Amino acid sequence: MDYILAIDQGTTSSRAIIFDTDQKIVSSSQKEFTQIYPNSGWVEHDPEEIWESVLVTCREAIKQANISASDIAAIGITNQRETVVIWDRETGKPVYNAIVWQDRRTAPLCETLKLAGREKIFTKKTGLLLDPYFSGTKVRWLMENVAGIREKARKGKLAFGTIDCFLIWRLTGGEVHATDATNASRTLMFDIQTQEWDEELLKILKVPAEILPEVKDCADNYGVTDPELFGSPIAIRGVAGDQHAATIGQCCFDPGMMKATFGTGCFALLNTGEELVRSKNRLLTTIAYRFNGKTTYALEGSVFVAGAAVQWLRDGLGVINSADETGKMAEEADPNQDVYMVPAFVGLGAPHWDADARGAIFGLTRATGANELAKAALEAVCFQAKDLMDAMAKDWKGQESETVLRVDGGMVASDWTMQFLADILDAPVDRPTILETTALGAAWLAGAHVGVWENERHFARDWSLDEQFTPKIDRKLRNKKLRGWRDAIERTLSKKL
Repeated sequence: MDYILAIDQGTTSSRAIIFDTDQKIVSSSQKEFTQIYPNSGWVEHDPEEIWESVLVTCREAIKQANISASDIAAIGITNQRETVVIWDRETGKPVYNAIVWQDRRTAPLCETLKLAGREKIFTKKTGLLLDPYFSGTKVRWLMENVAGIREKARKGKLAFGTIDCFLIWRLTGGEVHATDATNASRTLMFDIQTQEWDEELLKILKVPAEILPEVKDCADNYGVTDPELFGSPIAIRGVAGDQHAATIGQCCFDPGMMKATFGTGCFALLNTGEELVRSKNRLLTTIAYRFNGKTTYALEGSVFVAGAAVQWLRDGLGVINSADETGKMAEEADPNQDVYMVPAFVGLGAPHWDADARGAIFGLTRATGANELAKAALEAVCFQAKDLMDAMAKDWKGQESETVLRVDGGMVASDWTMQFLADILDAPVDRPTILETTALGAAWLAGAHVGVWENERHFARDWSLDEQFTPKIDRKLRNKKLRGWRDAIERTLSKKL
């Protein structure tokens, strides 16, 4: 069995990628699915549509590779984090749509809990802040708004999970109800020090313990697929939330190494090793990964809208036909126009954590056109990354030396964006040869567990650089742009409205 299948279940699409023993991509398939917006600030997915997209892409990738399921040694799964599904254990049917990580409907509940002085206990145990972003308040909302499910939950008839957990359940025909430590760490219900679901937090959130999955290592035994799905059973041996899988795929195994993923959102993780670092700058303390029962921690900065701003230009405004156009448009934009976009469509994440902030564009003139808007969208992603890097530098004692940032995600294919990122960070940016690092990380977890690939040290040696972007911008211009960005942020924060 010479192949590994990676399932990369993202916010806007599902992908299946097959890797060979040399970690080369043999085939891939991708399928977008529907984004559902029932109310302002609400974001949902149909779990059945997600499931179908995963099945279709897996089967297509296997067909493209001209192999059979029996040639695949193992499956690794990576997923959009914090997105919540609750389903019936008997029928396997979801009781409601998946509530997506971007969803802001629980902002009033978070505020109520904060006013009651609850945030400190959540931060102490989970490393997180009380924000609608995380899973726990979404589960509470479901318990209070879907008729009859609390009683069924208490009787053990329902199961909760993040998307990885739901897929494992479906893939194994309901045999396995489990998640990994990285996904569990994003729920507001899991103590990242004791590595257990926490009774006190469950009580505050009014979540029945009966619905919770078993928590396993990232590389572990998650059962085997139902033979009817792909023709023969395939072992599931690796699971990690998307940002953690990208950290692994970027081989950030040493304390002080940092990666940033530029996809729907932007997420930067800094490996802090065995040390659980408490942020003083409103970053998150989270689990980077857990191997053989040993936990490695990280500081994380989360930006909710990165590539989603470009998607909005395409789908919302219709000023571009595809994301690929934006780099060239940014080059052609009028350099004398200072247009700033703050894409707070679903609030602002780190380091501001303002759930009530909403998007804004500043500096518009009659001469502003599509090119200037495209440039502002790309620059906004880089400005937000700069805010994260600055906060990390203040929190991490090992960050006095020059940091090299490893990047991945769909947006990093744009040379213009990566050069501006290096310029605004005033630091080198390394783009790897393999851009599918999230899928690669999930694949490596599964491949390493079944012995197809070697340990992390050997894996790290194979990491290869495609291009390094170094700062070229004039310092005065850089500082001017940052002042403009900070002014735009201040004007956007909800307390300013």
